[in-house]
Amino acid sequence: MMDDWELGPFPTKLLLDDSMEPEALPLLPVRDTVLFPYVAAPLFISRDRSMKAVEAAVSGDQRIAVFTQRDPEVQDPGIDDLYEFGTEAVIGRVWRMPDQTTSVFVHGRRRLRLLNLVKTEPYLVAQVQPVVKNVEPSITAEARMRAVLTLFEKVVRLSRNIPDDAFVMAMNVNDPNWLADLVASNLNLDVATRQELLEIVDPLARLEKISVLLAKELDVLELESRIHSQVQQEVDKSQREYFLREQMRVIQSELGETDPLAREINELQERIAAAKMPDEVRERAEKELGRLASMPSVAPEASIIRTYIDWLLDLPWSECTEDNLDIAHVSKVLNKNHYGLNKAKERILEYIAVRKLAPEKMGTTILCFVGPPGTGKTSLGKSIAEALGRNFVRVSLGGIRDEAEIRGHRRTYIGALPGRIIQTMRRAGTINPVFMLDEIDKLGVDFRGDPSAALLEVLDPEQNYAFSDHYLEVPYNLSKVMFITTANILDPIPPALRDRLEVIEFPGYIEEEKIEIARQFLVPRQLEQHGLTGLHFPRETLRRIIREYTFEAGVRNLERGIATICRKVTRRVAEGKQPPRYILPQSLHKYLGPPEFLFSEAEKADEVGVATGLSWTEAGGDTMAIEVTVMPGKGNLLLTGQLGEVMQESAQAALSYARAHAQELGIKNVDFDKVDIHVHVPEGAIPKDGPSAGITIAIAMISALTRRPVHREVAMTGEITLRGHVLPIGGLREKVLAAYRAGLKTVLLPKKNRKDLVDIPRKVQRGLNFVFVEHMEEVVPIALVSPEQKQKRKQAPSAKNRRSVERHEQGIKPS
Repeated sequence: MMDDWELGPFPTKLLLDDSMEPEALPLLPVRDTVLFPYVAAPLFISRDRSMKAVEAAVSGDQRIAVFTQRDPEVQDPGIDDLYEFGTEAVIGRVWRMPDQTTSVFVHGRRRLRLLNLVKTEPYLVAQVQPVVKNVEPSITAEARMRAVLTLFEKVVRLSRNIPDDAFVMAMNVNDPNWLADLVASNLNLDVATRQELLEIVDPLARLEKISVLLAKELDVLELESRIHSQVQQEVDKSQREYFLREQMRVIQSELGETDPLAREINELQERIAAAKMPDEVRERAEKELGRLASMPSVAPEASIIRTYIDWLLDLPWSECTEDNLDIAHVSKVLNKNHYGLNKAKERILEYIAVRKLAPEKMGTTILCFVGPPGTGKTSLGKSIAEALGRNFVRVSLGGIRDEAEIRGHRRTYIGALPGRIIQTMRRAGTINPVFMLDEIDKLGVDFRGDPSAALLEVLDPEQNYAFSDHYLEVPYNLSKVMFITTANILDPIPPALRDRLEVIEFPGYIEEEKIEIARQFLVPRQLEQHGLTGLHFPRETLRRIIREYTFEAGVRNLERGIATICRKVTRRVAEGKQPPRYILPQSLHKYLGPPEFLFSEAEKADEVGVATGLSWTEAGGDTMAIEVTVMPGKGNLLLTGQLGEVMQESAQAALSYARAHAQELGIKNVDFDKVDIHVHVPEGAIPKDGPSAGITIAIAMISALTRRPVHREVAMTGEITLRGHVLPIGGLREKVLAAYRAGLKTVLLPKKNRKDLVDIPRKVQRGLNFVFVEHMEEVVPIALVSPEQKQKRKQAPSAKNRRSVERHEQGIKPS
């Protein structure tokens, strides 16, 4: 009660009627509190006589005598039930309270001595004698006031119950009477001690008594402060709660009051308190725990709630790993685990650099690795996690058709679980893992929803800070996750989802890269897995395996071939036979059988109607012979070799160009209405399509119509228009490498593709002659053998004839 007292200005009535003569005043008996002079305080009254006494005082001069009961249990106190000393007070305001009591705010004025009761009905009226003793200013009074102020200042500083304003007020009091009562009213004292101070009329004696009380209070507060400081240093809030709960658990165990459900509830409560959840999630967990505690353990919903709480507790809400932002270290790890893939590595190093310089302002980037199978997309994601020092998790999205696989099921369903995203985050254990969404192009759609639409929120940096899972029903922060998606092709990915991805293409490895990958990674790994040492694979052996036993963009089949050889060698060792030290190219048929693929090579001689084109496949580039023959007919164009619609249209455009420019191209004595032109692309079981064979088909047609051979060492690629323009094409890197492997010398390319040569290895650029063309007029002189060259070749003896002449001169008969 006393803690609620407050200081305030005294009303003008306090300064009136200062006579010392006995007088009759309405009496207000109070319980468990003592009102001091010069102090304002609220008094709560509920007895009828007290209410009438207040009403009488308010209707008069607002003065009332306040005396404390000796026994607070007495309902109708008499003169013997009241202390002898009380306080004259002036009523400030009266408030009716909701609990049917009345709050009376009064200001203490001066001490009173109770002489007798004048009347008892309808309220108490007492004959009281004012008691006032003034003190003249003196050194003793000044010294005692200063001593009290010094002690009071220390008490205020250490106590949490006394406001600082109390000391400020005390500093400005010059009267010993007022100072003593003011300090006494702010101390935490029992009723008897307060009444004892009220009955000390001499201000100096009262100050001395208060000094003693202040000293005792100060000792207690200092000891309490020391204990609190020591405890605060040794135990934090969570440990203190844990200690108290452990004590409670031990006490309950000793009393035999614990049961499995209570222990489980206590354990969950401790885990919730220890988990660093956001406020909204913690409130939800505590609410569900309250429901669990209030229902029987056999209730069907109890297991559902328990599972839900376990999910909330198992998810990482604030645990994270510290990123390793050392660019040199990251580069070293990436190069140690992967050969090539320079674009992807550069992008990762750029990400690290930006995060190092501006971590707070950096936006989240969603990478998408696109390329054929086996090119290292998934393994590069693992290397990124290793380089950054983050946890790595992976989810395969192939074949997912239900949106609930991403967002989870609502808890109303039996066996409901969170979606794949939340499940994987629990497995990651941190809020900032490297999260790989594999095969994002294999997502399906059916009546159960569109999973790719659910991924929009996951992969959008503007939304994923509050990802909503149907099962959790609380927001989960995915903004610190580094998402990496993989795909084989981009076409099946919806445009809205593709817009959120930064695409990095994995074009597939060239032959030289595969050899280096095999030497640095595949061979050592297979030798270790098969327990072999001292077995060597020369470069030519690896080249032969790549060309004749694999046809792929990646290196999976290459590693399988190496593993097959290692298994056979391991068997020889296990049988006690001498293993080979080197796997030679000519011995591959013993380990891998006959070659499975034919290696594309340049044509043996210049031929009429046969031109060499270049094609792109997922497994890399390849050369493609296009054959054209002219025969009597009715002007038809025959197309065979399983050609797609685009390629058929290219053949029609090439024929139209040849017919329109027949005179310029030297096509004579050909009636197009009386001949059929047959265009065939070998390997008819393989579908072929695309416009890049346009100029190749045109050259093969012109060669067949003019009977001019095509240079066998010239390859070409480019789209043709009806006007003869050569348009740019795609897949240049793979096509040029195919020409290089086949031993071709000259490659005709669209002029607008000159910029793409930056992706071609320098060794390949030095081994080929690139000719960039814009029109068919530039292609024909280079691709076709001129009449002069043809005449010279007829006159020059062939290689076979030259050998016969040499043998004849030496007297050797030709075999």
